[in-house]
Amino acid sequence: MATDINLLSELDQFDRKILEVLIEDGRISITELAARVGLSKTPCQIRFRRLIADGYIEGFRAILNPTKMQLDHVAFVEVKLSDTREEALRSFNDAVKKVREIEECHMIAGRFDYLLKVRTRDIGRYRRVLGEKISTLPHVANTSTNPAMETIKEGWDRFSSAI
Repeated sequence: MATDINLLSELDQFDRKILEVLIEDGRISITELAARVGLSKTPCQIRFRRLIADGYIEGFRAILNPTKMQLDHVAFVEVKLSDTREEALRSFNDAVKKVREIEECHMIAGRFDYLLKVRTRDIGRYRRVLGEKISTLPHVANTSTNPAMETIKEGWDRFSSAI
């Protein structure tokens, strides 16, 4: 991972500003982006394409409003596996990627093995996802659910201070 740190340190103030602006507005035109970061259009476009090619920008997508989509029930699920050998982890990882309702999956160093963020329409649908999908994932020994009461901050949109 040392190379990742070295690459990050290779970003200059213009690269960092481009990333900050794109976090705020990924649909901004190159002309407007150039104006906001203090470059002319061509150098800005070259930097923009390099940031994509070098993997700093992985892609662009629409951010949907979960409430409008009637998907505002969020639960965090602690998952303990019965087997944590590499093959079992790989099997779990592959299977969890196929469950649409699992928005995030993180391997954890602690009293459980994985933390899942699950988004559903309501508690009834969550119960079905837990029973029919999550509990049947490979090597799941037990789960513990923590329903979210309110989301205070989510996503990278206000995380530009790390850049």
